[in-house]
Amino acid sequence: MPARADRFIPGAFGENIVLDGLTEADVCIGDRFDLGTAQVELSQARQPCWKLNLRFDLPDMARQVQDSGRTGWYLRVLVPGRVAAGDRMVLTARPNPGWDLARVQHLLYRDATDRAALAEFARLAGLSNSWQVLARRRLDSGAVEDWTPRLSG
Repeated sequence: MPARADRFIPGAFGENIVLDGLTEADVCIGDRFDLGTAQVELSQARQPCWKLNLRFDLPDMARQVQDSGRTGWYLRVLVPGRVAAGDRMVLTARPNPGWDLARVQHLLYRDATDRAALAEFARLAGLSNSWQVLARRRLDSGAVEDWTPRLSG
């Protein structure tokens, strides 16, 4: 069943903030931004799950999003503040310039057992705890977790 284009509108994927002009190739783990009067930090990319399959009535939507590398990302709030439509997100710090989310996606989903990269990734400043655990688990086991429950439900 083809996807209806009218389903793919800002906010359709459950995002709280929609940005124009930034992709996973433009932002890095640990990037800090001023957004309105708040300060936020990029902690990880989103990992698509089976709920997208239901939301868009496509049985493989989560897999398609993961394969696209265009998953979006999570920002942790460092300093609470007011954010309004039209506010600009201004980069203030980039502690991990070699770790844009496109590279992260490649490591997690394509070159998933690269031990040297996983070890470096696990030590990144600003990386979410859950992704530190994921990297360490892959390093310890030498294997990639089963994505079926996350992608298919």
